[in-house]
Amino acid sequence: MIETSLLTLPHGISLDCRAAGEPGRPLLVFLHGFPEGAFVWDPLLAHFSRPEHGGYRCVAPNLRGYAGSSAPAEVEAYRAKHLIADIATLIEIEGRGQPAEALVGHDWGGAPAWGLANRQSASQPRHLRRLAIFNSPHPGTFARELVQNPAQQAASAYMNFLVRPDAAEMMGADDHARLWRWFQDAEGRFVPWMNAATRDQYRALWRGGPGLAAGCRYYAASPLRPPRPEDPAAAAVTLPDAMLTVEVPTLVLWGMQDEALLPSLLDGLERWVPHMTLRRLPEASHWLVHEQPERVISELAAFLTA
Repeated sequence: MIETSLLTLPHGISLDCRAAGEPGRPLLVFLHGFPEGAFVWDPLLAHFSRPEHGGYRCVAPNLRGYAGSSAPAEVEAYRAKHLIADIATLIEIEGRGQPAEALVGHDWGGAPAWGLANRQSASQPRHLRRLAIFNSPHPGTFARELVQNPAQQAASAYMNFLVRPDAAEMMGADDHARLWRWFQDAEGRFVPWMNAATRDQYRALWRGGPGLAAGCRYYAASPLRPPRPEDPAAAAVTLPDAMLTVEVPTLVLWGMQDEALLPSLLDGLERWVPHMTLRRLPEASHWLVHEQPERVISELAAFLTA
């Protein structure tokens, strides 16, 4: 059974969480992306909380700015250090002083997941023992590709739209017509998993609380976007290896049909993630959690028990 609650952190941010499993059990934490909410993880929460599948305590927060979570108005409040602090504190509370067995991140949820994992020692983990990343670029390869690869620059061009002050308003127009295109084929038909019930979940998320405005602040707060003549963006970023290396065992699961995050983002990843298990899903897109939940669950289960 999936429960909802509002977790207030000591630094004043409240996170609207979905959870399943007995408190005090080994912890799994799931971080969603844009323009999603914590509900995308419901099948995984239900699966991994069952005794026969590990009996984990599974928690999926709505990240700051989403659903009923705190939504600061300042762009600076969405910088990586603040997102990382939210998740680190959540783990300290839900883990009762023990590190999470795994931190799982998709899309924007991967940004604080990569960042928090970078701060871990494999021999003495404070917040997580393992990391699982689903179609979320490592900052090292992402910065490189945004500067050097014209194909990734073109694929990420939408990011420069999302930093516009009127982006949220434009995406909300005509019942979110711009956003629905992300989930439609070339003929304008919704992809099979985006059924009426799922559309209602997304529509409620986009219309409720802060809507889409806070999600756009994530893009405005990060310099990792394609350079433009008036904005050097990723070209102005220098990230030393010490900020990029992840020592904990890491699963990278990648939908190879992702049109926004190209497979070249996987090239050279082992430089910074030496203990990596990489699984390519040839038929999956960016939305692999929706498209292939059984495969995602199987790969994560194997990783947790390896």
